[in-house]
Formats: sequence, structure tokens, C-alpha cells
Amino acid sequence: MKPEEKVQAPSYLSPEYVIRSMYDHSTRFIFDLSPPKVFVLSIMGGCFVSLGALLSVLLAAGVTTVGPAKLLEGLGYSSGFFFVILTHSVLFTEANVLLPASILHNPSPKIINGALRMWVKAWVGNFLGALIVGWLIHNSQEYAEDVRVLLRELISEKMRYYKLGGFDNWLKVVLSGILGNWIVGMAAFFGMMCKTVVGKFVPIFLAVTLFTAANFQHTAASMGLFSISMAVDNEPGWIVALIWNILPATIGNIIGGACFVALPFWYALSKKR
Repeated sequence: MKPEEKVQAPSYLSPEYVIRSMYDHSTRFIFDLSPPKVFVLSIMGGCFVSLGALLSVLLAAGVTTVGPAKLLEGLGYSSGFFFVILTHSVLFTEANVLLPASILHNPSPKIINGALRMWVKAWVGNFLGALIVGWLIHNSQEYAEDVRVLLRELISEKMRYYKLGGFDNWLKVVLSGILGNWIVGMAAFFGMMCKTVVGKFVPIFLAVTLFTAANFQHTAASMGLFSISMAVDNEPGWIVALIWNILPATIGNIIGGACFVALPFWYALSKKR
């Protein structure tokens, strides 16, 4: 190689270094930022995902062909998730990958206690962010009937297990939540891996579109969609939404992020000692 030639740095991080990068990223939230700052970032994460949910409905409203409609919904949701990644806001479903990865990398009491506190702040902040977006929409916007029709259809899909009833159907929401955070957790993994803005967006868009099209359950996305629905049509009510979607999805999301993303990649890609 000639002296004047330079080796171009790779535009992505090798997978074996992603778990370490996740540890470094999450410890910044645990140790370097004050609890109020983390909480504000959690609220912003909930706002961004709720706005992504709004964009997904606005883009797909009136589109009658299923494939293009789902693609547009995925584009809307992925924009919200992308805003979270770029701004380093805090998202509960992203935390379900970052925090287990940190605990696996360094299972000290300080890391574990800090991770548990951050989990709570992420969930509560995301929920509050969704409520803020819903309140603003309720007091400022009026949408056409095609938007309201699609919103009702999406809420009906989210509440399908509630209509069927029974503990076995409640557990199906948990299982769907596992799938949801597995896919969205991979979006977080890819977002950490890629170094360019475009490089981050492409795999995030593909992963989020998959979760959206498959109707897998995602806590923060459901918070946003329910908040918009409550603002527009006052349905289905927060008690029902919490019991039959958000809370079981929360359980599934934690399992999916920890056991299907953080744990297998930490085990398979960490160096042997």
C-alpha cells in the first residue's frame, strides 16, 4: 500500500462489539445523567414514538391495498423510533435490550440497581410522553374520517384478545410482546451497529415495518396509539388498554429484549476467557 493511501474506516461496528457498546451507552444513563434528566429523555422518547404512531395512521389512511398500507405504517413508526435513536432519548423497549446487556456484561449491584430504576423511569416517562401528545392532539387537531376509520381498525386489532377474553388470550399478548421486542430489539441492535444516519435508518425501517405489519405488541408504540385514539375517539379506555395490552406487552417486551437479543448475542459473541 502506498504511503499516501488511507484505509477507510468501516461504516458499521462489528457485532461482537455491539454488546460492549450497549453497556457503555446504558451506563451513561445510569451513572452520568441525573434521574430528572433521564426522566425527561424518557418523556421525549414517549413523545417521539407517539408522533410516529400518528404519522403511521396519517400515511396509511385511505390506502386500501394491504401491502402498501402496512409499508406506510411501518415508515411512520420507524420515523418515531429513528428520532429516539438519533436524539439518545430513552425508550422502554430499547432499554429491554440495553439494560440486560449491561447486566450481563457487568453484573455488579450498582449496575443491577441502576438498571432497575432506569426501567421504571423509561416506562413511566414513555407513558407520560404519550399522554402529552394525546392531550395536544385532542386540543389542537381534527382529522378526516378516513384517518378515524383506520385508527379504529388498528385499535380493534390491538384489543382483539380482550374481545376473545380469558387468561389464555391474555397470555397471547405476552407472547406477542416477546416477538415485538425481539424485532424492535434488533432494530436497537442495528442502530447501535451502524455509524451513518442512512445506515441506521435502513435496518431500523425494515425491522419496525416487520413488527408493525405482523401486529406484534410493543409497549411504547401501543401507548402512543392508544393515546391518539383516546384523543380522537375516546376509545377503548385506559383501564382496558392497560390490562389487556400495555401491561402484558410490557412483560413480553422485557422477556423478548433480554432473552432473544441481549442474552444470545452476549453468549455467542463475547470472548472466551
